[in-house]
Amino acid sequence: MSLLGPKLARREKGAFVRDRMLTSDVPLGPFEGTKITVYSAKGKNARLHVRRECAQLRTSNVTTTEVPLNADAVDRFCSGCADWGPRVRPSSGLGLFMDALTGTGLLHQLQAYAEPDEDVYWTQDEVRAAAELLHSERGAMDEGEDEEEDDDGHWEARREAQDLQDQVLARWRHAAQSLHRAQVIIAHFPWLTDWAKPKVVAKASYLETLRAHAALFVEPAGLVVSAAAATLVTPPVPTDDPDFVVLGNSSQIFTALSSLWRRWQYSAERSWEGPESRAIIRYDLVHGIRPNKKGRAEALEGAARLIQSWEDEACAAAATTDSTPTVWVTARLPEGAEEPSPGGTPDVLDGLDRWTLGVVVTWTATADWGRRTLTLRVPALVADRLLAPSSSLTCEPGGSEAVATEAGSQGHPDFVRPGVFDDTPVFDRQPATLGHLRALRRFSYAADQLYIVFSTSGGAEVLPLEAIERRLAQGWLGVIVASASDLPDSVITPWIKEDVPAPEAGDAPSSGHGHVRQDGHFGADLGLAAGARDVVRRTYREHDKEHNLRLLAMARGVSDLRTLDTGRSGMLPLAVWEGLLASGPLDLLPFRPPSADRWRGGSSLPLGVLGQAQIYATNSDPKFEGRGHSPLCRHTRDRGLAAGDDLLTVADLLARDDWDWCSKCGGYAVRRLTDTQLSYYRAAHRLHDIAGQLDDERTHRVPVDPDALIKQLEELAGWEPGGHVDCGWDGSWRWHEVIRNLRRRANGSGATPLPESLGVKGGAGSDPVVPTLPSAGRRPFSHP
Repeated sequence: MSLLGPKLARREKGAFVRDRMLTSDVPLGPFEGTKITVYSAKGKNARLHVRRECAQLRTSNVTTTEVPLNADAVDRFCSGCADWGPRVRPSSGLGLFMDALTGTGLLHQLQAYAEPDEDVYWTQDEVRAAAELLHSERGAMDEGEDEEEDDDGHWEARREAQDLQDQVLARWRHAAQSLHRAQVIIAHFPWLTDWAKPKVVAKASYLETLRAHAALFVEPAGLVVSAAAATLVTPPVPTDDPDFVVLGNSSQIFTALSSLWRRWQYSAERSWEGPESRAIIRYDLVHGIRPNKKGRAEALEGAARLIQSWEDEACAAAATTDSTPTVWVTARLPEGAEEPSPGGTPDVLDGLDRWTLGVVVTWTATADWGRRTLTLRVPALVADRLLAPSSSLTCEPGGSEAVATEAGSQGHPDFVRPGVFDDTPVFDRQPATLGHLRALRRFSYAADQLYIVFSTSGGAEVLPLEAIERRLAQGWLGVIVASASDLPDSVITPWIKEDVPAPEAGDAPSSGHGHVRQDGHFGADLGLAAGARDVVRRTYREHDKEHNLRLLAMARGVSDLRTLDTGRSGMLPLAVWEGLLASGPLDLLPFRPPSADRWRGGSSLPLGVLGQAQIYATNSDPKFEGRGHSPLCRHTRDRGLAAGDDLLTVADLLARDDWDWCSKCGGYAVRRLTDTQLSYYRAAHRLHDIAGQLDDERTHRVPVDPDALIKQLEELAGWEPGGHVDCGWDGSWRWHEVIRNLRRRANGSGATPLPESLGVKGGAGSDPVVPTLPSAGRRPFSHP
């Protein structure tokens, strides 16, 4: 007959129970009265639906209205819509509140792990019997008794006892996580405190019951011995023992035995089980040695003796101290435990080794799971271990009264209310706090976006969430204006439909390096429109395309794109970086000075509006080890801009010729050219191409049509930045001087190089004029 009676069900009801409906008794706090959009059939008492596609809305004559969110509206929600609450923007304050309540939020957590589950149930007598069975077997193995044969269901009882231990510990951990989540949500929305208090008390009471059950499986004496094992210093190892000859020479024996000691101590200080759980470590000593090799058995026996001597030393050290729990310790669970555990379920106790879990189970006196703070009363040796820098808990001496005082003085974090995000007009916005951003990270899937913020110190800026958090920690005062998802559809939708058509497969625009400069598509892949198309092309999931385009639209207003890096790999999708930056080097030959090599000679055209176009590279210093790469180059570890990358301008590129660029990516990426910059880039290449056609020194000059060239020159003479007339743009004098000279040459009158006396400047701030007009013809592509 089984020791534990009927087999325990493996399925835990607390993890699968249906979400509770949003009912009228749930306090809505400052969000009560907020206007929400609902759908219904015609009729005064018709049910309200928050989704137009709700399955319970069985009519074709649907009425759309706006109603205030209050108890009456909640009472009228259909059962399906009440499970999830009103549909609002997830990044709004009301959206955060609804996400915190529904789904697996507060309403679910308050009913989960609040009482024994009828499908997963055990009595205290069953737990005590299982714990005694496991303890007795460990004691027998410690004394070296032989294991019993499988008679009268001995092994079946042992297996069931071990299963029950695992289930009790797992349920205790899940219940602690559930209580933690509930208390965190209430802290962000404190108007729920009084309403939720009875349910929270019931959860805390059941959690304490589970802790008491789990503590029966933990041996307090074993915890003290483990703490003593952590204090032991490395003992001398018997390198001259003949039992270890099979391991090699003295040096090899020393290395092997020292490694065995480290493995034993690591195992001993991280568990509460007795020596039987560490006996298997002796096999590590003979790893790689054949089982039939002479001397292997003697080495195993010698290892067993060594391990037993270390166990005896740890027990002796523990026996010299008082094992009575008399020392109060305040422990704080690590914040990193918010991440999902290996099993996929978030666990507030993740990151704690087995010994620390045993200490928490055995000696927790009081707990504030919402703040991750525990009060422990432990033996002195255990307290020393907890207070050591190597502890997995952040601990400090102190009793329960000190903890309660400290917790009361801290109060609740700043709660989420209307006006923090996009619930109110901008004029009524409230300053953001770290508490608001913590709530945004916890309750909104749209947390990792870019945000438009406003402050008196920086004006209107576009910042990532982590950059806002860093500023708030330094005392920054500002408001959140909008996130990428808040950008108005009235602007975004027409742009997506008209200006960002989905490109066909393989239809990638070319920069025109191998194309005729007169082609109207020359350099198209450097412009903003090509950047938007690249975002669509590089985004593989359909529902992410609009989101990435919103991020692109917001990021285009940032003056220095490096500020978008927050140290978190993948903050912005790679597709967005490719929409902001253009790969490959610019063709800057028209702006270079003349050269005796007509294949590489330039036309000395002024840079004009291109001069301040931004260039980003991983390394622009030739003296620094390693070549410069584009942030989009596959040779870089994390593709995308980083805060430590270098920022140059096109003018900087022309100022030097000692750059050490990557031969694959060209060494840098250029920020997408504005329409004005792209227009001038094309015009400069057209002018440079005309100069090549009029080059009298070419060996095989192709006949040209003077009238056609003069017409093109007249078009280029009328180029003005942004379509403005007579604006006197930087370098305009030099631009028109080159055009006049080429016109004379095209007319056949005075078609000679410019005299050296024309080496003057076109005014303050313009680019220097090179004395002679270059002779430029067709040339192979070359890096700047």
